[in-house]
Amino acid sequence: MTERQVPGMWVDPGDDPRDTGSTPHGEKAVLEEYLDHFRMTLELKCDGLDAEQLAERSVPPSSMSLLGLVRHLASVEFHWTRRFIEGRMELPRPFKSAEDRDLDFNGAVADDAVVAEAWDAWHAEVAHAREVYAGIDDLGTLVGPEGDRSEVRETVVHLIEEYARHCGHADLLRERVDGRTGQ
Repeated sequence: MTERQVPGMWVDPGDDPRDTGSTPHGEKAVLEEYLDHFRMTLELKCDGLDAEQLAERSVPPSSMSLLGLVRHLASVEFHWTRRFIEGRMELPRPFKSAEDRDLDFNGAVADDAVVAEAWDAWHAEVAHAREVYAGIDDLGTLVGPEGDRSEVRETVVHLIEEYARHCGHADLLRERVDGRTGQ
């Protein structure tokens, strides 16, 4: 452990990948940095865990696990970007089904293939969302289906809220798995 590293933290505070060393300017840049901060936080919370640890459930009867959160947030990114912003509501959400609306969590089992699929989906949806967001000039643009339209900024703020809430869950789940807290 280096002198700056705090026990229980993943990296030295000066090496935290979420600290870009710059201050974003403008609404779009600020929202993007907050969203990316929480995306990276999710990855930090899952770092170094095997399939069994990622799939460990919280407290019965909850089906929540870190792996379930990765699957859930891949589905969230897909929904709000591909379906809502891009208007492709006909696309089925990954890790969701009519028979099991909690498939993202219920299907999060301790299997290396399931873990790989979840991370692949999440990384693909985050990359796609970043591309779409980069091409949006006006955050006041209305998106979504008729009768449920909102501004892009509201969608991005919703994503930030979703990640912030679930990163809080990830804190507790990680602590249950191996005692790590913080950061």
